[in-house]
Amino acid sequence: MAGPLLEFETEMFLSLFDCDGLLVVAEGMGVDRILLQFMRVYSEQGSLVLLLNTTTPEQEYFTEQLRVEGVTHLPRTVTSDVQSAERYNVYTEGGVLFVTTRILVVDFLADRIPAHLISGILVYRAHKIIESCQEAFTLRLFRQKNKTGFIKAFTDKATAFSSGFCQVERVMRNLFVKKLYLWPRYNELIPWQTFHLTHCILLIKYLTIRHYLDPLWHQLGAKTKALVQDLKVLRVLLLYLTQYDCVTFFDLLESLRSSQKNFGSNSGWLFLDSSTSMFVNARSRVYRVPESKKKLKVGAEAEKQKPTSASEVKRELVLEKSPKWEALTEVLEEIERENKSSQHEPGRVLICASDDRTCAQLQQRIKHGSDWLLNRLYTRTIGKRDSAAVAALELDLEKRGKGRVKKVSKGKEPAQKKNTKTTKTKSRPSLTLTQMVGKQETGEAAVMGSSGDEDELMEEHEGEEEQLKLDLSSDDYYGVLKEPLTVIHPLKGCTDPHSLTRVLHKVEPSFVVLYDAELSFVRQLEIYKANRPGKTLRVYFLIYGGSTEEQKYLTALSKEKKVFEHLIREKATMVIPEEREGREDTNLDLARNLEPANATTNTRKAGGQEQSREPSRVIVDMREFRSELPSLLHRRGLDIDLVTQEVGDYILTPDTCVERKSVSDLIGSLQSGRLYTQCLSMTRYYRKAVLLIEFDPAKPFSLMARSDFRHEISSNDVSSKLTLLTLHFPRLRILWCPSPHATAELFLELKQGRPEPDASAAQAVTAESDLVAEPTDLYNPGPYDFLLKMPGVNMKNYRALIKNAGSLADLAELSQNKLAEILGNANNAKLLYEFLHNVADVPAPVQKTKQT
Repeated sequence: MAGPLLEFETEMFLSLFDCDGLLVVAEGMGVDRILLQFMRVYSEQGSLVLLLNTTTPEQEYFTEQLRVEGVTHLPRTVTSDVQSAERYNVYTEGGVLFVTTRILVVDFLADRIPAHLISGILVYRAHKIIESCQEAFTLRLFRQKNKTGFIKAFTDKATAFSSGFCQVERVMRNLFVKKLYLWPRYNELIPWQTFHLTHCILLIKYLTIRHYLDPLWHQLGAKTKALVQDLKVLRVLLLYLTQYDCVTFFDLLESLRSSQKNFGSNSGWLFLDSSTSMFVNARSRVYRVPESKKKLKVGAEAEKQKPTSASEVKRELVLEKSPKWEALTEVLEEIERENKSSQHEPGRVLICASDDRTCAQLQQRIKHGSDWLLNRLYTRTIGKRDSAAVAALELDLEKRGKGRVKKVSKGKEPAQKKNTKTTKTKSRPSLTLTQMVGKQETGEAAVMGSSGDEDELMEEHEGEEEQLKLDLSSDDYYGVLKEPLTVIHPLKGCTDPHSLTRVLHKVEPSFVVLYDAELSFVRQLEIYKANRPGKTLRVYFLIYGGSTEEQKYLTALSKEKKVFEHLIREKATMVIPEEREGREDTNLDLARNLEPANATTNTRKAGGQEQSREPSRVIVDMREFRSELPSLLHRRGLDIDLVTQEVGDYILTPDTCVERKSVSDLIGSLQSGRLYTQCLSMTRYYRKAVLLIEFDPAKPFSLMARSDFRHEISSNDVSSKLTLLTLHFPRLRILWCPSPHATAELFLELKQGRPEPDASAAQAVTAESDLVAEPTDLYNPGPYDFLLKMPGVNMKNYRALIKNAGSLADLAELSQNKLAEILGNANNAKLLYEFLHNVADVPAPVQKTKQT
């Protein structure tokens, strides 16, 4: 289906096959084809290869491609559904395995994977590999246990290396590779230049401003945030202006103006002259009101004038057609003439647009014409809203008793009636494309929104359609036209990232119309053309000349070119040590604090006896392996014991439990009350309960926005709830750490000189356990908690009470003098005694007698 490798692709494959490294390919240049070739080579029982960083749709696509090519030992997926006892057998069967990094880390640490049998690891999307991520942890564990297996990494996102200092070198260090293979689009081994456009630069203002303001976002006032939000709104307006029709754009403006006025969220730009001009021009593209109707009477005559409803203002619909629609019609007519004059079978057509909404509009536009579509859009949006306004006005006049407004009969909106009179130009004929099969779920909803009477939209055409079964695995295509066979497909937003590739190779079009251009798909078309020598392929670009649409496409080209030039210069000056691949123990990146955690330290004792020290370790809850911290702890020499525990996230010592929270988690847990329950469990079962709060040092934060501060303290504030939490749990310790790296260092300090935790004991602690945080005695948690809430009882004197009273009943029998002796404080004894013995002075209920 994908075809054999091209000459330059073969060179890519051979260079990476001979020596481990990182392959950086220009976007759309078929990095998945190279990966697929490696999978084809290693799909056999004699090798065990792990493939990282793939999604489920990608796994299905790769497996399907190998099945079509006749591969018998197909890749398998190892998920949490496969029990840990069964996974060892899966590993030993060999072949290519899709395994989640979380499972790999757990199996490597628990020695449930035969590391010595692994032939190598393939890493997809290698630009995402950073030191603290799970993939880097997996690679480090693999290289520590296996010195001979290969590591080969792939990416087509060169722009990901444009930010940060020595970003590509750091990624290579985490991958344990020392070779960098760069394949830009202008490589000399890629001779064919099918499509070319000049370069241009475009700055996206909103993204730039938002990037620089992100660290200070919490400190900005409401006015500044509103201005940044307005920039985002203006970007959306710019997109709608060129992407969709005049009705959709004007409807967006009207909705925006209505919401801004209702909620008061606009920063003032709606009242500028330029904004007024935008609204006037947008409206003039949809309809115009005659000048005679715009003049209103003034003075005394205005008071006598009746309210004018939307139905009485006779609009002249303009419904300006999109220039791209007209250009698309011309292109389809040209293709039709080409097919008629050709002696061969009519060439198939693939139309690609940016999203589902655009594709659905194009489907209806080709099928019914521009006027039909614009009228329907107007009736469903602006006309429908005006009808609702008339009904509301009529209801208001009825309530006031001032007469009624003339009703409009259902199904005959004034706008629609007027349009039938004023619209004189007929849309271009639908060529010979009358036999059509739409998407199984019609695109009508995507164009006009869901409605109860969608069936009537198709009633005049249902009899003409012929059902055509097209065997396409993708369900994202729109509007299959039978003569010539034409498919409309979105470029983005598909659940399957390879759906467009499937359609391209299934339909095998001779004509491709790019209603919206996307860099990666243009490159994909180049490879598609190169794989079909002798077969024609004509590509049409529909781009507004000199617009932001064109500039955006050209900017992507320019940015990628500059990034590759930067990478080429960096590669020339890059200093890479010989031990980078980690095949020898001299690689310091594999060392855990320069000394393995399982190394023993021998000390001489009297009599010549030697004593070995146990390795330092930390108990980690399984759910914490989604975070970066376990990887950093292991890097710093701590052994990781994996358990599923109900209380706490990390157990550092037998009596030290840590619950880790990000700032967002902290706020959410405080609001929901979950943090109280977690702290209650920790303080009950561990003597040293720790709440660890991690924050990003690059993003200063505050628990409350400045606008939320009040003159009076409220118990609902986050800061108030955190204060109440510390008052309620005096033994709880709160630690603030600026990063996972700082947390790992802090854990080492907290463990220094203290005994090691026991994994079985930590796993046995549950929310229903009867144990409390005492080293020798056992207490019932209910009376124990109740005792600590009594007046006069605190963390310093409660143990003395427990020793002198076996139960709360025994406590109530003690005299005030005895309590003072036990507590060592007469004041606390008085408070406790009065709490236990004083009867509340509650007035007797008043009995009411019923009067007869």
